Amino acid sequence: MLNDHVFEASRVRTISASSQAIWDVLADFGALSSWVDGVDHSSVLNDGPGGTLLGTSRRVQVGRNVLVERITEAEPPVRLCYEITGLPKQLRYVANRWTLRPAGDATLVRVTSIVEIGANPLSRIAERLVCRLATKQSDAMLTGLTRRMESAHA
Repeated sequence: MLNDHVFEASRVRTISASSQAIWDVLADFGALSSWVDGVDHSSVLNDGPGGTLLGTSRRVQVGRNVLVERITEAEPPVRLCYEITGLPKQLRYVANRWTLRPAGDATLVRVTSIVEIGANPLSRIAERLVCRLATKQSDAMLTGLTRRMESAHA
């Protein structure tokens, strides 16, 4: 918990691949569905100004739910952050931040979900639910990324 209205939840995994190789998968922003189970479809909606990664957005379909994710930070091959829209309006701001840190021949990968909520009691209940869902989704993304990197090096 950062303050009364913002929550962060992180998951970390060491993956046997270089930071650059992992970055290349994360930066292929429209290909999320190729490595994350449960994501039915993903595609780039638009590139950032001048073709840069910053500002690039993608459409993500999970079941009947459609999300739009837009890159707000990009520091290759260290950090990628994107905000997520299309969630219930009680969630004022939701984002995921990926950070990569070399660890010998491997990379320490951290995905942090950031959720800004309201201050009313219903928002507090939603916070608990969102935190559980965010950590489950982070685990699924890390599992998919690990599987993708292991199959690339097999």
